Amino acid sequence: MNCFDKLKKAFSSFADKIKGENKERATSEEKPEKAELQQIVPQIEEKKEEQAEGSKRNDEVNVSQPEEKRGLGIFDFLRYREIKESDIEELIEELRYQLLESDVSFEVTEKILNDLKNNLVGKKIRRSDDIEKITKESLKKSIEEILTKNKPIDIVSEIKKSQKPYVIVFFGINGVGKTTTIAKFAYLLKKSGINTIIAASDTFRAAAQEQLTIHANNLGIPIIKGKYGADPASVAFDAIQAAKSRGIDVVLIDTAGRMHTDSDLVNELKRILRITKPNLRILILDSLSGNDALEQAKYFENNVGFDLVILTKVDADVKGGIALSLAYELSKPVGYLGIGQTYDDLIPFDANWFINKIFE
Repeated sequence: MNCFDKLKKAFSSFADKIKGENKERATSEEKPEKAELQQIVPQIEEKKEEQAEGSKRNDEVNVSQPEEKRGLGIFDFLRYREIKESDIEELIEELRYQLLESDVSFEVTEKILNDLKNNLVGKKIRRSDDIEKITKESLKKSIEEILTKNKPIDIVSEIKKSQKPYVIVFFGINGVGKTTTIAKFAYLLKKSGINTIIAASDTFRAAAQEQLTIHANNLGIPIIKGKYGADPASVAFDAIQAAKSRGIDVVLIDTAGRMHTDSDLVNELKRILRITKPNLRILILDSLSGNDALEQAKYFENNVGFDLVILTKVDADVKGGIALSLAYELSKPVGYLGIGQTYDDLIPFDANWFINKIFE
């Protein structure tokens, strides 16, 4: 099951229930409607005759009015019905369960469901209308509003028009795929004609610098390292100075993976940020971690702040709701998605693509 299957299943399940309920209602209403029609046929014929007489007197029928305002408005109840809250109450609860199961936070879930209620309850629809389609359009609109509220930065354009070197700091907890993501990001910039230098400021984790050096060598990108246990901020500072002297466009700063509850390492990150004064702060989150990723994001936002998120491991068995939660609760955009192991497997996040993946 890929990133979007869980969310897709949630909305599909909801739509199926609506479709089933609509069929039941249509069946139950079929006989009464026929009976009602039989009772009012004489009235309808009489009304038609009156209209015909009026048409002759006026030489023409006014057809400029909308259909629902012409003719037998008194009998509109035969063609239209109003959606009541009781009609969708059970379906709303089912969708709430499915959204929460898909790693959509409680706050975002309530926002989507409230939007759905406001758009549907009290709405008059033709009895022949496809309520499944109406419901999907409402859900799409609500999700689109959440995802497009905070547009991600066009980093390539931003770099090209900014003073050099442009400094980017990457951080996140252990195991999110930070080192590999930095290599992918460097490759993405290289394809856009932007040269980079990497600061291996993770001087704590064994083999961290060696791993980053392999990537740098593969990509033909210079790297600045320090001894294990050395001051991470000084390594980052040296990389910035090297970029200035060599005319390099961008400095990519790796930092030690830290649990968001580790105050010492978070204080060290604060020091790196204070000394380097980065143009951009990127938080890397593992999409497999579900709602814990949202808690990590909240902690980092409250303690050091960040500008955008890169979600990794999206090609694995994840549910997809974290992008909605980040956008709504923290007003933070997802900038990129990691979708594989190669250097090409880092793609810009696109809201329309995300929505289509859910509803296709």
